[in-house]
Amino acid sequence: MSQRLRPVSPIWVAGRPQHGEEEFFVTHPYDDAPVGATSWATNGQLEAAVAAAHSAAAECAALPAHVRAGALDHVRRRIDEESETTAELITAESGKPIAWSRVEVERAVSTFRWAAEEARRFAGAVQRLDTDPSAEGRMALVRRFPRGPVLGITPFNFPLNLVAHKVAPAIAAGCPVVVKPAPATPLSSLMLGALFSETDLPPAMLSVVPVPNDRAGQLVDDPRLPVVSFTGSAPVGAQILRSVPDKHVTLELGGNGAVLVTADYPQRDWAAERIATFGNYQAGQSCIAVQRVFIEGPAFDDMAQRIAAQAASLPTGDPNDPKCKVGPMISAEAADRVEAWIGEAVAEGAKVLGGGSPRTGATLEPTVLTEVRPDAKVLREEVFGPVLVLQRVESFEAGLAAINDSKYGLQAGVFTRDLPRAMRAHRELEVGGVVIGDVPSFRADQMPYGGVKASGVGREGVRSAMEDYTTERVLILPDTL
Repeated sequence: MSQRLRPVSPIWVAGRPQHGEEEFFVTHPYDDAPVGATSWATNGQLEAAVAAAHSAAAECAALPAHVRAGALDHVRRRIDEESETTAELITAESGKPIAWSRVEVERAVSTFRWAAEEARRFAGAVQRLDTDPSAEGRMALVRRFPRGPVLGITPFNFPLNLVAHKVAPAIAAGCPVVVKPAPATPLSSLMLGALFSETDLPPAMLSVVPVPNDRAGQLVDDPRLPVVSFTGSAPVGAQILRSVPDKHVTLELGGNGAVLVTADYPQRDWAAERIATFGNYQAGQSCIAVQRVFIEGPAFDDMAQRIAAQAASLPTGDPNDPKCKVGPMISAEAADRVEAWIGEAVAEGAKVLGGGSPRTGATLEPTVLTEVRPDAKVLREEVFGPVLVLQRVESFEAGLAAINDSKYGLQAGVFTRDLPRAMRAHRELEVGGVVIGDVPSFRADQMPYGGVKASGVGREGVRSAMEDYTTERVLILPDTL
């Protein structure tokens, strides 16, 4: 497959385009063809980016809301204008099927739109204090102020929208932000740097500095970046949390997303289609992809057959083909790991209902397993690949318990039309979000999004992230001056 090689993308140091001393190619996961190039930021460029963000913190905090909102609106418009080119860029560097890349672009447009709106309405609150005699004659004005510069560390699987979820709330809240994109997919974030350079924001408000992961520690440790917002694997997130206990750290980590299908759920074709699609839609490389599927006993055989058939029908292959729904994983090494986990499960007695063929390069066909041992990696860990594990449960209560039997707790889906059951699931499931009548992969970019247990701390979603990037400060005023 031929790919159009793009010019060498500059990195962005305090809003200015620069080039590092060492260039590298970005390659397409489908066929390893080079699709673009950029350079690693040098230590001097990292220092310049951090120093500029630190020096500009007060200026950025004082920016009028209309200036911040106007810049975010500009970026939203520009992404929308270049939507197809941007989707092609996402597919080129990540291997995501073009159909899903277009969805990601639409979501990024929405993220920046929400950020522009929140920048305009992110205000304080007045609290009366005369509820106690000792505070008569006083009131409190509660406002939020930026904590300071934000370090945003982003993953490969959403190279545009997850960068947007770091950058947009930071700009909206008045925080400078330094972005370290995933080494495999830096091009989309560098494109954002170019768009922000067209705005009236202080140049120091945004830097995008690609560095290998083994050099990220110097950014994490730097005291001039008091907020660290990380999206990625649970082990790395835990390491960050331990290494900088005095910083404000938000972590959006992994999951092994679960759904429960109740026996009386009437729309079985819908449930099977959603489960199969969103267990595989980015080759399973989403922290809220469906992985564990619990089905009440009377519906198990029928639902298993439907899910396997739906998974087998998903088109794979060249991610530039609009018909492709399951593209390659990010690398052959990643596909090899998932293939090995499938092999381990099968060797221990798992039954393959669909898929399971040897990988082709970085591409794995959607695989559906059942009769998996409780301690198998495909069930206990985050697969982050196109694998569904189906398990029979004897009751709704057993299904809830099975979902909770995990070290992760990001989101869960429950296919039910019973309102009391829906409310019980919301009350009892140990996750950050419960989706009724659909899979855990649903996310609206304005809603609070994040997990519990090993799935992270803090919340994304534009306003929720703005609250994480800021701190409350109270002003006590007398009723009369």
